[in-house]
Amino acid sequence: MSQDKLAIDGGPKTKTKPFGTGKRFGLDEAKELLEALEQNTLFYHFGQKVKTFLGNFNELYGVNYSVATTSGTASIHVALGAAGVTVGDEVITSPITDQGTLIGILYQNAIPVFADLDPHTYNMDPQSIEARITPRTKAILVVHLAGNPADMDAIMAVARRHNVKVIEDCAQSYLTKYKGRLAGTIGDYGCFSTNDFKHISTGDGGIVTVNSGDEQDYLTTHAFADKNFKRFGDTVQKELHYVAPNYRMTELQGAVGIAQLKKLPWICAQRRKFGDRISEGIAGLPGIASHKVEEGNEGTYWFYMLRVDESQLTCTRNEFSKALAAEGIPNGAGYIPAVMYMQPLFQKRQAYLGSHFPFDLTGITYEEGLCPNAEAILQTAIRLTVNEFHTDQDVEETIRAIRKVANHFAKVPAV
Repeated sequence: MSQDKLAIDGGPKTKTKPFGTGKRFGLDEAKELLEALEQNTLFYHFGQKVKTFLGNFNELYGVNYSVATTSGTASIHVALGAAGVTVGDEVITSPITDQGTLIGILYQNAIPVFADLDPHTYNMDPQSIEARITPRTKAILVVHLAGNPADMDAIMAVARRHNVKVIEDCAQSYLTKYKGRLAGTIGDYGCFSTNDFKHISTGDGGIVTVNSGDEQDYLTTHAFADKNFKRFGDTVQKELHYVAPNYRMTELQGAVGIAQLKKLPWICAQRRKFGDRISEGIAGLPGIASHKVEEGNEGTYWFYMLRVDESQLTCTRNEFSKALAAEGIPNGAGYIPAVMYMQPLFQKRQAYLGSHFPFDLTGITYEEGLCPNAEAILQTAIRLTVNEFHTDQDVEETIRAIRKVANHFAKVPAV
């Protein structure tokens, strides 16, 4: 039987052994959890685990201030609140993201505005961002998708020209570097997630870095995550000036975070190695575009997403995806079902049931074709899993499977 015959057509599978796996949690996490329980309090202000977790995170990231939260979604909401985003403001962000990026905008009764993306990095295009700015624009919410850094120098230049805040959504981008600088330390605020599906996990949880270095900015951010209570030292100020949510991290989450954070450099190094190797291994394939990380940057690959050019192949993206799966390589066609502005919430202009508020504060509309690059990315993308527990053999077999399927369907096979 020919080794080149696709598995979906009865040929031999490229990958027959399971992908490598490993345990995320162990005795280190258990020790920290026991210590948390022995404190006789699980409240962050009285215990030491959340404080230690944040102190270790600050040291790793080279920042002075950070605030713990209950999730990455909460982190973004806290950053928006601290940045002063309020009723009727506009926040420019990415149309390819998780809804957690958008919830905080709408909770502040502000209005999401979507910028188009670079077709190769899948990150926000600074020129498109600038074209979307209006007098209502209060912030740019940058999504470093899949652990790949956005073009932060250009984005920061746009923000400074127009005097708007920059918030980095780093839920998928731990230890991602842009020209040697860590994503999450470049904008005014950096927002991280410790959800169970991220590089490190505390079950759920999050962190906001406050990058201005200004203590008052930190105090405002800290209070916004705790009902605007100001808990510092032995005093608690409860005077209420405006609404803020309760997004307090518990000592149990902080305890797990301490142990998880020690593993983060290894986790990210493994993912970077594997993702970069996939790009190297599929370079030059007909009809295949790799997940581009710009020269001088470092990605940490929460996932790997390549694109299929159907004009150079004799199959559709979906057919390619099915053939690759038959070779033993799990994958997904696309990332999210549709760009965010085509979701029912935006098409119905209904953030709250039975109301068009806050959309009715402006004449903004969300129509197909608003961000053509983003729409094309989702129509042509194939998403692969990258995991720190994979082996070198797993990665090489993934590359071989992609090459096998691409060459089979190529109109002009690779030399």
